[in-house]
Amino acid sequence: MIRLIRQGVYLRNGRLEKESQAFMTSDKKEKAIAGTIAARILAAHNAGGGDTLRLWFDALTSHDITYVGIIQTARASGLKEFPLPYYLTNCHNSLCAVGGTINEDDHVFGLSAAKKYGGEYVPAHLAVIHQYLRETAAKSGEMVLGSDSHTRYGALGTLAVGEGGGELVKQLLRKTYDIARPQIVAVYLKGKLRRGVGPHDVALALVKATYANGFAKNKILEFVGPGIAGLSMDFRNGIDVMTTETACLSSVWQTDEKTREYFAEHGREGDWKPLSPEPVAYYDGAVIVDLSRIEPMIALPFHPSNVYSLRELTENPYEILSRVEEQGREIKKDGTFRLTDKIRDGKICVDQGVIAGCAGGLYENLAETAEILRGKSVGNGAFSLNLYPASQPILKALTDAGYLSALLGTGAIVKTAFCGPCFGAGDVPADNALSVRHTTRNFENREGSKPGEGQLAAVALMDARSIAATAACGGVLTSALDAEYVRRLKKYRYDGDIYRKRVYCGVGNPQPDQPLVIGPNIADWPEQIALGKHLLLRVVSVIKDRVTTTDELIPSGETSSYRSNPLKLSRFTLSRKDPGYVERADAVWAEEKLRRETGKFSSALLEKLGGFLPPEGTMLGSAVAARCPGDGSAREQAASCQRVLGGIANIAESYATKRYRTNLINWGMIPFVCEKLAFKTGEYLFVENIAETIASGETRVLVKVFSANGQTRDTVLTIGELTADERKILLSGCLINYYRAGN
Repeated sequence: MIRLIRQGVYLRNGRLEKESQAFMTSDKKEKAIAGTIAARILAAHNAGGGDTLRLWFDALTSHDITYVGIIQTARASGLKEFPLPYYLTNCHNSLCAVGGTINEDDHVFGLSAAKKYGGEYVPAHLAVIHQYLRETAAKSGEMVLGSDSHTRYGALGTLAVGEGGGELVKQLLRKTYDIARPQIVAVYLKGKLRRGVGPHDVALALVKATYANGFAKNKILEFVGPGIAGLSMDFRNGIDVMTTETACLSSVWQTDEKTREYFAEHGREGDWKPLSPEPVAYYDGAVIVDLSRIEPMIALPFHPSNVYSLRELTENPYEILSRVEEQGREIKKDGTFRLTDKIRDGKICVDQGVIAGCAGGLYENLAETAEILRGKSVGNGAFSLNLYPASQPILKALTDAGYLSALLGTGAIVKTAFCGPCFGAGDVPADNALSVRHTTRNFENREGSKPGEGQLAAVALMDARSIAATAACGGVLTSALDAEYVRRLKKYRYDGDIYRKRVYCGVGNPQPDQPLVIGPNIADWPEQIALGKHLLLRVVSVIKDRVTTTDELIPSGETSSYRSNPLKLSRFTLSRKDPGYVERADAVWAEEKLRRETGKFSSALLEKLGGFLPPEGTMLGSAVAARCPGDGSAREQAASCQRVLGGIANIAESYATKRYRTNLINWGMIPFVCEKLAFKTGEYLFVENIAETIASGETRVLVKVFSANGQTRDTVLTIGELTADERKILLSGCLINYYRAGN
């Protein structure tokens, strides 16, 4: 089904051959390295030289969980106008999860910012962020930077990157995105799909093959091969957006006549370019995907890489669900979590089906769902089916083609464009319920449950076609391969008037006299001070999970309403993973405030250090220690909330994503790396001459550890390579300070 090649390969006239089998001179190899689609796009956007890329993007995009903080940061750093197209969508905070006016206040702020600085503003419920960019803005051969981890428009020939808000701030301030030259991996598609197999099945198989082993981590996936020709653009977009779950940096596809037709249908044929590798192109590895062997898949809780075939699951339900049940009981400590109780008469019964967002809510997914369900009923029992078309143009096309009527006639509930089911703000399932979803993620707690309050539901990822087949059977888990239906779909017809009549388009037309409308919950970032000469850290949380997601660092769901208020939002930091974190961080922050006021550490703290007196110029801060933090969302709040509470560092065996490590740096937090996580909550770490170490570019630091039992020990931490700008940002205390200093 999927095979990995871990060595360099050449794509020669459309055929793969291993580097060891190709006899190439060094100059020919150099030319082949530059012959990939991704390499050519990067070269066209690179202002630097050597192996460090200094990239300019063609457009930016953010949604309403992130754009307020980004614009506030840029304002504080000297923003006058948006120097490139910036698309502000409203698809995350569309529903008020807390009460009051604060969500809509963010939207009003966004519109006023688009007017003042010259941006594009998409009102709530019109489109989810990535569908809007696909339909209106992504262009072949260009680059887009978005403050959402699923910023992927590779199927359109656009190299798109999801990053933390600080990286968008840099572009707004006419600074480059600096990154070591990434490796490029070929994803070679061949064969033809069977009826009933959908894009999520291909995507989940790809995630299963590449995530856990780190094969694609921080690399660019370039889709090539004869199998692409048999895939529609909806199918390609559906696979492409899920490449984020492989932990890759970005993705891009060769374009063809179907790509041109997609642009033409959306009134943008001029934005299409034919893109393909040169006749000989070199890749750092390859993933060979035989589409003919892909079958319906399911990603069981609690990660998109926990993938099985539906056939495998239905043949071994007790064995497989028991393993996941054990994971759930580690999360929900009272031992009441169940999955095996979903097995009835040998069949698995689910409680909910959801098809939504940038991965699920596409026209063909929903049209094929309608065909599978035509004339049937989802039933009037516990099972429910909830559908979210990804944009109003998709909803209108479904209506015009008669599919909406067919879907409503089954008892399915059709809702507006909203990302909520992807992050726990919509259709949160009941305690101990099992939901199957064509959405992007199924991390623990991401669907909205709160294990600390005795609540835990489970989400499994599946393709829309198998969700429809399951709905047709009243919630009994069913493969779409077993569904009898007509796959011939009516052609999609795009109506761009929906956007022209409602979206504010101010790109290139800033109105500097336009006031920003700042509601009572929108707050400026609290001031951060520069890094001290020496550093004393208290470890206030230790997380030993294999991977810690950004949703665990700062929960999504109802906390989303506070995204525009750093102080209020910070009170939720680690609330579902370590409820005592905030109180412990507060105590350290209070000690540091006392030191700043008096110039001295308290006697209670010195007693904990066994009488050790830190030298003058020592800053006190807190640190989170975790094995591998930062998987998942690009939300910078996973880092900034720690910083607001006095956090100065993370200590990790490794960082799950480049973007989380970058978020730490942009917020003045040192991304320490340890060989093995051997720290305990409450321990203090003294790092002498930390400012000098960072300024010099040294990456290795000697640390003295003070244990709770009064013993001390020495250990070594590393920082990893930092660019010159990143070193200055850490020394300044955060990105805002760095720019205020005139950098």
